[in-house]
Amino acid sequence: MSVLFLLIVVAVLATAAYVLCRQRALGSVQGNPKTLHSLPVYYGWHGAIMVLLPSLAGLVLWLLVQPLVIEGRIAAALPDGMMAEGGSMELVMADVRRVAGGLDVAVDQGAMTEDQAGRIRTEFTDVRDRLAAVGVALGSDVTAPVLAAAQDYRVMTAWGAMGRTVLTVLLAAAGLVYALMLTNKDFRARNRVEQVVLGLLIAASSIAILTTLGIVYSMLTETFNFFAMYPFQDFFFSLTWSPNFRGDSELGILPLIWGTLYITLISMLVSVPIGLFAAIYLAEYASKRVRSWVKPLIEVIAGIPTVVFGLFALVTVGPLLRDYFAEPMGWGDSGSSVMTAGLVIGILNIPFISSLSDDIINAVPQSLRDGSLGLGATRSETIRQVVLPAALPGIVGACLMAASRAIGETMIVVMGAGAAAKLDLNPFEAMTTMTVKIVGQLTGDTDFASPETLVAFALGMTLFVITLALNIVALIVVRKYREQYD
Repeated sequence: MSVLFLLIVVAVLATAAYVLCRQRALGSVQGNPKTLHSLPVYYGWHGAIMVLLPSLAGLVLWLLVQPLVIEGRIAAALPDGMMAEGGSMELVMADVRRVAGGLDVAVDQGAMTEDQAGRIRTEFTDVRDRLAAVGVALGSDVTAPVLAAAQDYRVMTAWGAMGRTVLTVLLAAAGLVYALMLTNKDFRARNRVEQVVLGLLIAASSIAILTTLGIVYSMLTETFNFFAMYPFQDFFFSLTWSPNFRGDSELGILPLIWGTLYITLISMLVSVPIGLFAAIYLAEYASKRVRSWVKPLIEVIAGIPTVVFGLFALVTVGPLLRDYFAEPMGWGDSGSSVMTAGLVIGILNIPFISSLSDDIINAVPQSLRDGSLGLGATRSETIRQVVLPAALPGIVGACLMAASRAIGETMIVVMGAGAAAKLDLNPFEAMTTMTVKIVGQLTGDTDFASPETLVAFALGMTLFVITLALNIVALIVVRKYREQYD
């Protein structure tokens, strides 16, 4: 039974539990709900929860454990020589799963019977021909042990699916019976349901924390593996970035940090003044009619895909800066530059700063404005000395969001700034960022155990530390100015 069909069965049992438990509760008081401890709906929801929670928990646990158990048994049965030939367990298991999928296709399309698929140890050539007849190409690298392992994989997966179905249905049925046994007029169904809902709320609120911990853990483990292969002194203090998968790599991070911060600085110099001034105008000066037109037009920019901005940087902004600024001033002749990427990312971030700052400024109580104006301050003085200090935490948050987006931008940098990792003050020279190199080191046919690949995790961990430092600085600034305002 497939997982989808199994979920449908569980949903049907949960619905049945809701109806039966509700009816049983009402039957225990002869249809008079006033004498029940809880409302009838709580008894129904308690029955549905007792079916859903154990069955879904068992299903999720089975789906997590089954692949580990099956692949462990398959790997233990493979000949030792397969690993000695330079292959990795991940690649071998990928071949096993691919061939097992091909066998399923062949059986489904009638190219072979289930019994024939079970005799692949002695029918290697015949199985290859039958799979090729239905469009499943095995390739010359697939050996008889892999085909045999694929058949074992199919058998174990089939038994696993059967066990998964039996376990899930039994847990759902047991939950239904248990809920019916508990249901009576004195049962505190509302308390049970509220406890479950509270647990779900706590779990939902913990997802962000657990996700962050998982990300940090995965980044740290691979970062430690990288530093076990490559000296950290060379990584943090070298001025050269030159990865070479054949050896003699120089993986200095300083050129990438410089390119990242340089592009981010230019983008913030563009987006912060324009976005903040637009927010002040829309919140304090613009009429309702003008605001109803201008604000949506600014927010349209946020809906444009970054790849479109990258094309805009490549085709329009880059050649424009090259022809009218860089070449006449003798600063370069390339359309890919820090200035190109910084300007386009700054335009991309304008709606983030503008919209968030506008909402924050509008949230400042009108009584503060009235008090300032009543004391004789002008509108501009009121905005500068009262409104903006009150809205400063939100404005700093908007700027921080824009900075984080600029630091993490990849597509615009690839198309607008190039891929050259170097230290240079000329804003019209091609440079690159850490995110671009993370993508570059993890794509393609690379050895995952090499330092040239693992360096991507070290770059990601460094990027995480940089953004964390930005958050800490922003928090200090917000607290300082908030105390002055209070």
